[in-house]
Amino acid sequence: MAYDKFITLRSQAVPLPIENVDTDQIIPARFLKAVERKGFGDNLFRDWRYDKNGQEKAGFPLNDKKYSGKILVGGKNFGSGSSREHAAWAIYDYGFRVVVSSFFADIFKNNALNNGLLPVVVTPMFLQDIFNEIEKDPQSEFEVNLEEQKFTIIATGKSIDFEINTYKKHCLANGLDDIDYLVAIKEDIEEFEKAR
Repeated sequence: MAYDKFITLRSQAVPLPIENVDTDQIIPARFLKAVERKGFGDNLFRDWRYDKNGQEKAGFPLNDKKYSGKILVGGKNFGSGSSREHAAWAIYDYGFRVVVSSFFADIFKNNALNNGLLPVVVTPMFLQDIFNEIEKDPQSEFEVNLEEQKFTIIATGKSIDFEINTYKKHCLANGLDDIDYLVAIKEDIEEFEKAR
């Protein structure tokens, strides 16, 4: 499945200043029955967003109309717990294209990259700067430049570089998943096979 090409994103952000957010909180296990990647966004953070009657819980950032954007800013140790790929599917399906944290669980980070979602690791101090900026002005914008591997707080001009695997960077920039990438280099693979 191809994804949106990611070059540069300028967007507002939704703050989720909670540490140790695990994949069961991101998408509870009871919603993992579907095998297609669609519809999971409806149940993103389901038990935090809604009460038992399906009513939105006041105070949860995704329910707060003052927050919007394609960037989710999480606390330290985001995506811990089980290895369910559905967590990345849910975040992407909801509309986020970037998740920022000072630390991601390795499996979540890889699942995100495999599913068109860019996990950006920043220092704890820079993460706090982002939260402070959003608290000061919920309409604050941020820029994520994949080519330069740079995250910038527009209002202050503060920026930080982030790391990303070269192959995954190529895939994100071109909107490719692993299968799309292999199909795109099919002729090269065939030539390699002929030469053996």
